[in-house]
Amino acid sequence: MKGAVFVAIAAAVGNLLQGWDNATIAGAVLYIKKEFQLESEPTIEGLIVAMSLIGATIITTCSGPVSDWLGRRPMLIISSVLYFVSGLIMFWSPNVYILLLARLLDGFGIGLAVTLVPVYISETAPSEIRGLLNTLPQFTGSGGMFLSYCMVFGMSLTDSPSWRLMLGVLSIPSVVYFALTIFFLPESPRWLVSKGKMLEAKRVLQKLRGREDVSGEMALLVEGLGVGGETSIEEYIIGPANELADDQEPTAEKNQIKLYGPEEGLSWIARPVTGQSTLGPVSRHGSMESRQSVPLMDPMVTLFGSVHEKLPEMGSMRSMLFPNFGSMFSVAEQQGKNEQWDEESLRRDGEDYTSDAAGDDSDDNLQSPLLSRQTTTMEGKDMVPPPASHGSILSMRRNSSLMQGGEPVSSMGIGGGWQLAWKWSEREGEDGKKEGGFKRIYLHQEGVPGSRHGSLVSLPGIDAPVEGEFIQAAALVSQPALYSKELMEQHPVGPAMVHPSETAAKGPRWGDLFEPGVKHALLVGVLIQILQQFAGINGVLYYTPQILEQAGVEVLLANMGIGSDSASILISAVTTLLMLPCIAVAMRLMDISGRRRLLLTTIPILIVSLVVLVVSNIVTMNSVVHAILSTISVVVYFCCFVTGFGPIPNILCSEIFPTRVRGVCIAICALVFWIGDIIVTYTLPVMLTSIGLAGVFGIYAVVCCISWVFVFLKVPETKGMPLEVITEFFAVGARQAAAKND
Repeated sequence: MKGAVFVAIAAAVGNLLQGWDNATIAGAVLYIKKEFQLESEPTIEGLIVAMSLIGATIITTCSGPVSDWLGRRPMLIISSVLYFVSGLIMFWSPNVYILLLARLLDGFGIGLAVTLVPVYISETAPSEIRGLLNTLPQFTGSGGMFLSYCMVFGMSLTDSPSWRLMLGVLSIPSVVYFALTIFFLPESPRWLVSKGKMLEAKRVLQKLRGREDVSGEMALLVEGLGVGGETSIEEYIIGPANELADDQEPTAEKNQIKLYGPEEGLSWIARPVTGQSTLGPVSRHGSMESRQSVPLMDPMVTLFGSVHEKLPEMGSMRSMLFPNFGSMFSVAEQQGKNEQWDEESLRRDGEDYTSDAAGDDSDDNLQSPLLSRQTTTMEGKDMVPPPASHGSILSMRRNSSLMQGGEPVSSMGIGGGWQLAWKWSEREGEDGKKEGGFKRIYLHQEGVPGSRHGSLVSLPGIDAPVEGEFIQAAALVSQPALYSKELMEQHPVGPAMVHPSETAAKGPRWGDLFEPGVKHALLVGVLIQILQQFAGINGVLYYTPQILEQAGVEVLLANMGIGSDSASILISAVTTLLMLPCIAVAMRLMDISGRRRLLLTTIPILIVSLVVLVVSNIVTMNSVVHAILSTISVVVYFCCFVTGFGPIPNILCSEIFPTRVRGVCIAICALVFWIGDIIVTYTLPVMLTSIGLAGVFGIYAVVCCISWVFVFLKVPETKGMPLEVITEFFAVGARQAAAKND
């Protein structure tokens, strides 16, 4: 995973520059207004600070769709160039108008970095450590603020501090960022797959994962191209073919799904559980029932929670999924040369992707990135049954336990304890002809082997054996992303799939935003961004010096010989420094405790700290007590905010949208973020005049209470789950919510 970690660190440098700029302008504006005599023109002063916000808001409106068109990497390169150019212009600025132009360009760079870095990291990171890596932007942003405050504090101690030098220094780290984006950042493999560039996507994944075999994840990325479609929850009991077949009726044989193992003569059977309800998941042990009894709770939250209930204590970092299955899933070994399922390669070689090296038997072969286009006829027959076969066959990529020299060959399904498989079933139609159905399924183990604990779906009438040789698995079953009914009609013997380039040519459709799952996810993303901004981070950050000055801290520093301007900067630097270990804790917990639990734990602490600030500003008390309460409350507020409510909204928004519309959706959420930022920043002076500091903090406390309720009822836990599985759950949850309302 070193490749993915390094790439995430390199991408997060863009957020370091954002934090650097925010802190620098906060200190430099003290000297800018003196040079340009802006003391009597607060509008211009405010505009200098806010121009970067305006630029970020403007660029955000188009950053998502353009990144879906050009790619994530080019947009990050453009961001680094904008940082560099704006730094040079700010260093040169002969007048306030040139400075405003430079701040606008700087805002463009900030907007691109803040919007697209979380998306890029989510699309390149393994699902098991995606939360950790996506907290890096918060860490580097705060780190950049601390370094910048230290630099500005040092300059403020000189006889004639230069604000041009303070702002122009931004160009130096931006050169480092430019070099990283050019030479070390690959394009997102999910974006490459969405454009049909399969070979390039495979090479990128191999570098990011540090292994040759990435076919399982490649198949997952292809499946992630779909938007919408009917998804249902099914459940299987999986065990040895001969034992599971005992004591069952002969008619049940046609409902079985056969799993082929690589060892000769080894086969297992997956038997669908009957009587299941896709809209009413319940737990045999009652935990799910108690969840569902909570009024107004979104069924989607329950669905996500039911999966995480069954993971071991270490969460997704050490999943126990299918511990005994390493030698039982069928393997489609690659034969001959590498896959040629790449748009550019196909044009170069003059091949038609609907054909296969198996010649006359090509119609029986599954056209999927999981398989080589040079798979043997026998492998093709294993994957898809010939017309005369009965029942269903489900084939799956090998998960992990073949050993060579004591080292595991592969240790991946598709991440987070999930397995990707396909099912081909046949039945006899009304006219006597056999009709086939091709389904893609995501499998997840239910509880422990031989156990019904924590079942996603009830098991009426089924008594699973308890010897531990049987696995109960839940499955998200849906139509494959690249499935074509037209091709299916032309190839009735086996399933047919559309080449990714055909899907890419269509591009994102605005109608996709109205798919139930996408619309549901967009609502969650937009609302959590609004609540984050109105929870008061900008207000507390902006007025930290004033709060601490009232507490007497600034007076103490002035008595040490430090001027008021320098003292204000130093206080901000120390506050930022205290954030860093808290963000490090969040990075550790993000994939263990999870996003939802961190929010539910830290938001109440935000509420308490704000209430204490309100009380300390209303109640008359001893000056020492007032100083202690105010200082502790501000520090606790900042530390808890950067642990939960700071990074998590951006992380969630980068996870919950399908690949084809991710750029558009993330742009909408980011636009809401920047508009909220502007509103909060510019209403603060008015609110302070009308209701005072205590009233402002009281409003922030109320918003935090609303945020906790919203998270509890509407925000699911996404830790450790592949992005494609998350979007499927949103689709299922949206339909459940609609059914519940009906």
